[in-house]
Parts: sequence; structure tokens; C-alpha cells
Amino acid sequence: MDAQIYGVHNLLLLAFFTSLLFPLSALPEIPPAKPSTQINSNSVLVALLDSHYTELSELVEKALLLQTLEEAVSNHNITIFAPRNEALERDLDPEFKQFLLEPRNLKSLQNLILFHVIPSRIESQQWPHVKMKPVHHTSLCRDASAEKIFLHRKNGAKVVSMAKVIKSDDIIRPDGVIHGIERLLVPKSVQQDFNARRSLRATAAVIPEGAPEVDPRTHRLKKKPPPLPAGAPPVLPIYDALAPGPSLAPAPAPGPGGPRHHFDGESQVKDFIQTLLHYGGYNEMADILVNLTSLASEMGRLVSEGYVLTVLAPNDEAMAKLTTDQLSEPGAPEQIMYYHLIPEYQTEESMYNSVRRFGKVKYDTLRLPHKVVAEEADGSVKFGQGEGSAYLFDPDIYTDGRISVQGIDGVLFPVEESAAATKAPPVAKIVSKPRRGKLMEIACNMLGAVGQDSRFSTCRY
Repeated sequence: MDAQIYGVHNLLLLAFFTSLLFPLSALPEIPPAKPSTQINSNSVLVALLDSHYTELSELVEKALLLQTLEEAVSNHNITIFAPRNEALERDLDPEFKQFLLEPRNLKSLQNLILFHVIPSRIESQQWPHVKMKPVHHTSLCRDASAEKIFLHRKNGAKVVSMAKVIKSDDIIRPDGVIHGIERLLVPKSVQQDFNARRSLRATAAVIPEGAPEVDPRTHRLKKKPPPLPAGAPPVLPIYDALAPGPSLAPAPAPGPGGPRHHFDGESQVKDFIQTLLHYGGYNEMADILVNLTSLASEMGRLVSEGYVLTVLAPNDEAMAKLTTDQLSEPGAPEQIMYYHLIPEYQTEESMYNSVRRFGKVKYDTLRLPHKVVAEEADGSVKFGQGEGSAYLFDPDIYTDGRISVQGIDGVLFPVEESAAATKAPPVAKIVSKPRRGKLMEIACNMLGAVGQDSRFSTCRY
């Protein structure tokens, strides 16, 4: 009996210890923690951040590459080719620098910086000699793995790809070396990203399209009209294509080449405005088109849509005669300029031939419903009538087949046709005599016979 009890007791103890040991053996093994990558104060990264390469140090911090470079230094030595500050501050294209600093282009900035780092230690003694072939190295930029950095000598000077080394072994540390170079190294991947952004291929807007329409008679989808051929005139008249007036909304910015991508109106308007500035004497006109109004953008959009324009540009002497009252009213500069824009393509020769043949020619303007009257005068073309007329002063300042600019020596204003109301002659007031009855007339005749009719007022008429 006691042996059985002791046996049961031993079995219970054995089962208890087995249950304690089994979970411990079933637990997964915990891997040892990786040692943290702590950078020594004598590291090449610390030396870079404290060095005179301040522009490169700022870009490294903005690109969030400190941790990546710390991991690279913990695994192997590195060589950094640091451009001088002037190469990143003054010599760099402003548009390219703005592109790199945009948050959406962080990947391009990281690739650019990593392209200047080689995962090996290269000192000046290891540079290839003049007679040796260039030595190729792979950078830390993964997107430019196929593009190598080659070290060689040119005219006795050390060269990294296309950049000349100005300070070899500038900073030497146990885990890396820094060489100073004269310019920035740009990989092809970053250059392609920049070109794609600049040409708007990466940010091109998608043209919204409406839902398909169903013909209620045939219950079929309506077919879209065929696309217009290249160079075809626009369907809408130019007045319907104009942007709303300045009191409603500003003119929209022109698209890159218009919807049909045949004409680049924005570039053409820029060209003719630059031509005005270089020609001289038309700075006020250019200032009004660009700064005082939004007509330059609107003209670019119209030309991109396929319209043509002739600009009658007053010179600076004529613009100086404008008074403050003429320009102070809301929308006055736009209305003045609209009257100088003709929705036709006319040159000095075509206008002169027209006025010689027809005498007076009226040209439509963008200021409806007013028109500009042109006539031949003194071997030239005169616009307007009376004191507000102007002569063709500088013909064909700019002609490119879409925009024609003709210089005139006065500012034109439309003739306000106020029809004076003709005064009607005064109508004479006719007073009708009171009509007397038959009996009263006989009585007045009897009184008149005796000379007593003057006493009665009724008998005086």
C-alpha cells in the first residue's frame, strides 16, 4: 500500500518537472541583438559634416542619407568625392537645384549624392598613372550601377570622370578618404528625371472626358467627330475663344503646345516680347502685356489654339502721353490693348497694298464691336481718324507666320459714335375758340346792332 502511494507520488513529481521543461524547450531561439552601428568621432562622416564642404553636408542631411552612409562605413571603407561649395552654390543651374530640393524628388537627390561615394578606399598613391588605362569603380548609387566612375589622369592632373581633382587626400580618416573635386557628378538617371520634369512628360495632365452619349433614336453610342488635321483653322471664332474679362476672372495659363500640339503659343509670345525689348522703344508695351495685364498668357493660349494675331504696338513716346485717368479705370489697360489686337495676320506689305487698292480698310479688333480704320497717307499706312490717328512707324518688328507686330507712333482709341438726338421744332399751340349756340349767336347779333355786344364776354369771340 505504501509502495503504491510512493510510486504515485514519484509519477506525479516526474510529470510536474516534465511540464516545466517542455515549454522551455518549445520556445523559439531568440537571435542575438545586432550591434548598433555607432560612428566613431574620428569617422570620415563626422569629418565631412565638420569640414569646409558645407554645401555637400547640407545636401547629405536633406537627403536623409546619414544612416545609409553609417551602415556603409561600418561594413567597409569609403571614398567621397566632394564638390567645392561654389560648384553647388553658384555654378549649379538654378532650375536643377530647385528640382533637387523638391520633396517629391528626394530619390533623385539621394542618387546624386551616393554617386559621389565609392565603397572602397582610394588614396592618391593608388591613382592610375598617365600611361595606364582608366580604372572603373562602382558607386553606392544603385540606380546608376551600370554607370561607372572612372579614375584617370589628364595632362598630369587627377580626374574623376569629367571632374578635375583640386584637393587629393583632403581629409584622411581610418574608415575613409575625401577628395575635393571642381564640379558636380550627375548620373544619367538623375539627368533623365530632370529632363522629364522639365518637359512636363512626368506631370502631364489627363484631359477629362465626359461619359459616352447614347443617341435616343438609334440607341447607339454617338461617334466623336474626327480629329482636325494639322494646321487646320480653329472651329470657334476668336471672340468665343477669348478668356473672360478682368472683372470676371484672369486669363488661364497656356498649355504646352495647345490641345493639338501643333503650335507653341507661349514660346512664340515670349519671342515677340523679347524682340520688342531688344528692338528698343517698346518697353512700356511689353510691360503692360506681361506685368500690368494677363494678355501675354491669353495671347499664348490663342496662338496655341491655332489663331493668328497682328499687334499694333505703340512706342514708348506714345504710351507716355497716356493720362492717369485713361489708365485708372478698372479694365482700362486691357481695353486699350484689345483695340490694338487684330485677329488677322497682316504685314506691312499686305496692309499697304490693301489701303492703296481700296482706300479705307476697316480691320476687326478684339475690342468688340469697334474696328480700326486704316488708310494710305504719305506713302505709309495711317490708323484711326482725326487727332487720335497713328502712323505705321516701325514695320514688321516681328513676323513668324502666327504673330505679326507692327510699330505705330500713337495710341489708338475707338471713335465713340454718339448719335446726337435731333431736336424737333416746337409745335404751335392751337387754342380753339369756344363754340356758341344758334340762339346765343342771334342774341349777340342783335346786341351788336345796337352797340351793346361788348358788355358780354361771350359775344367778344
